[in-house]
Amino acid sequence: MRSFLCATGTAALVLLTAVPAGASQEAGAVVAGAAAPAEDGAADQDFTIKDPRITESSGLAASRAHPGVYWTHNDQDAPLIYGIDSRTGETVATLTLKGVGTPRDMEAISVGPDGHLYVGDIGDNLDGSWDHVWIYRFPEPKRLGDQTVRATQFDVTYADGARNAEALMVHPKTGRVYIASKREGGGALYEGPAKLSTGGKNVFRRVGEVPWVTDGAFSPDGERLVLRGYFSARVYDWKNGRIVGDGVSPGAPFQGQAESVTYTADGSALMFGSEGKESRVVRVEVEKKDGAKPSGDGDAEPSKPGDGGKDAGAGQGEQGNFTLGVLVLGAATALVIGGKRLLRRR
Repeated sequence: MRSFLCATGTAALVLLTAVPAGASQEAGAVVAGAAAPAEDGAADQDFTIKDPRITESSGLAASRAHPGVYWTHNDQDAPLIYGIDSRTGETVATLTLKGVGTPRDMEAISVGPDGHLYVGDIGDNLDGSWDHVWIYRFPEPKRLGDQTVRATQFDVTYADGARNAEALMVHPKTGRVYIASKREGGGALYEGPAKLSTGGKNVFRRVGEVPWVTDGAFSPDGERLVLRGYFSARVYDWKNGRIVGDGVSPGAPFQGQAESVTYTADGSALMFGSEGKESRVVRVEVEKKDGAKPSGDGDAEPSKPGDGGKDAGAGQGEQGNFTLGVLVLGAATALVIGGKRLLRRR
């Protein structure tokens, strides 16, 4: 990725100016084929995050206590969590975490069966330089609004050594926490202890191979796991604490800095988010129980865990401008990854 960035930095800027009419261009992120967000519309539909403070939305979780509200946070070092009303795109709650240290790189958020929010401060853009990372847990507020909440901080290590990660998923039935690492060419799925402990390190152990992953989420019934990367997403069956099969493409939208995904609270759809100012969150219907695929599913060549995501770009936005879209996304992503690595070296 580093050499590609050097060779294509200028080309990326040229490609971004060549996006045809009908595609959305905002803050370096390109989204094609997505419907315009509704103003004061129905809950759990496409929406735009309007809060100017949220420029790097890096995680997304559907509230269980407040229908239609989604929790997110910046990819940053400030202990702030935002609640966004999907009907309007407006922030209806800003949570300041108390009782934790200064975050280093918050990357993911998930809701557990205990009614708590789990935040993964698990990013490591220096590819495994931290000897431990953190998970923060706190009760989902019963009321919305700006408030300070006390969180519990858990130290996390990996059994096979430090690594970069952006996806944290809490199983909705067992409450067990999983982390998917992010590596060029594919990562790994790690399983946490049955219960997190504040008394020492919580060791996460490798239990499977996954593609390049920027976020993931369990379905509300706990029977499926969705994992997304910059160019693709995959929904896998989940049985006995493990991924089963090769999964299917849910038809993920094109998004320049594709950083987040969650199921709606009722499990009827997936919500895909991205970084950037006024970033879009796009709804995609899930595959039906009878195996019928949602309309627009672009499941091309199946991708297996660990292959880096062969179905890159499948799904919404695939018609018409596929080749241009892939070129634009590749160049833009290289710029973003390279830029973030340079900024975070310290």
